[in-house]
Amino acid sequence: METQSATSTQTSTQTPTPRRLAEHVFALHHGGKMAITPTVPLRGPEDLSLAYTPGVAEVCTAIAGQPDLVHDYTWVSHTVAVVTDGTAVLGLGDIGPQASLPVMEGKAVLFKQFGDVDAVPIALATTDVDEIVQTVARLAPSFGGINLEDISAPRCFEIERKLQDRVDIPVFHDDQHGTAVVTLAALRNAARLTGRTLDDLRAVISGAGAAGVAIAKILVEAGIGDVVVTDRAGVLHSGRTDLTDVKRDIAVNTNRAGRTGALEEALAGADVFIGVSGGTVPEAAVATMAPGAFVFAMANPTPEIHPEVAHKYASVVATGRSDYPNQINNVLAFPGIFAGALRVRASRITPGMKIAAADALASLIAEELRPDHIIPSPFDPRVAPAVANAVAEAARRDGVARV
Repeated sequence: METQSATSTQTSTQTPTPRRLAEHVFALHHGGKMAITPTVPLRGPEDLSLAYTPGVAEVCTAIAGQPDLVHDYTWVSHTVAVVTDGTAVLGLGDIGPQASLPVMEGKAVLFKQFGDVDAVPIALATTDVDEIVQTVARLAPSFGGINLEDISAPRCFEIERKLQDRVDIPVFHDDQHGTAVVTLAALRNAARLTGRTLDDLRAVISGAGAAGVAIAKILVEAGIGDVVVTDRAGVLHSGRTDLTDVKRDIAVNTNRAGRTGALEEALAGADVFIGVSGGTVPEAAVATMAPGAFVFAMANPTPEIHPEVAHKYASVVATGRSDYPNQINNVLAFPGIFAGALRVRASRITPGMKIAAADALASLIAEELRPDHIIPSPFDPRVAPAVANAVAEAARRDGVARV
């Protein structure tokens, strides 16, 4: 985040030097970006006797007799844990739990700012799947939901699955599902803008990690015409013998046409490119895509296809960067998703809740669509309430709401 000091003579039209930018960044992060503050007064002995002993014992006794009261008389109803092991932080990779904390704090700040959800960063000093699951499961009574963050694939899939089996509160790996929700919303609007629907489209996903797998799954759930997923070795198809269990499952449930070969071959005639892998796609391959194609090149800081190249061949271009239009930004999804899930005390987040979130995002600007405006701004105050309402309704429809 860039800020400017009161004594700076730099104008808003000037680009800060790397040194100046670094100074601003470190100044903003000094002492951390968040703190715990009380929500009740402590002005004297009477307040103290209510907030703590002896008054607090009455509340403890009530919760012991009726555990659901924890949602009414503690922070559980509006608080999530942001959990990481520091193995896949941004584009930095495995930098460890301590170095991951500035990102986890940032995530917590975004939860509060955009969804009015309180969040606590928790960085774990283990990368063992079962240790992570056991640790978080033991912490779970203190929270209304668990947001897994920056955990490397393929462990992230197993951790999410095992942890959700252990706890009765939502477990959500944002690197997977937040990206997938916003991608689906943007793709729906790109199709709407060009007079098409999802089932008219053939998409190619570059990257079979956390985001690529989740995007493929949500597109299939939402009714995409066809989707092909590629990794470093090429197209995922059922004839490959080198696939992990997760990739094998994706291969079975995608690629209806049975395509094989490299990414470049899959792109020929494709309507959509979705990049979540890094690397560079040759311009010659982009040129073979279908007329009016969509390019969602979301790697940061360098998109797989530079927007200037993409615009030569595509009718709609999106990236993961904030300095280009149509940013696919997870902050559009996770605050509202958790706000909605917490509101109805959901036991988990279902595929239907994720699709509802995407539909809400897309519908929000359905009457405002332009090639450079297929997804709302994170600062649009309508976003989190619309997503939360849709998610809460879907939770009730899917039978996972408890109020």
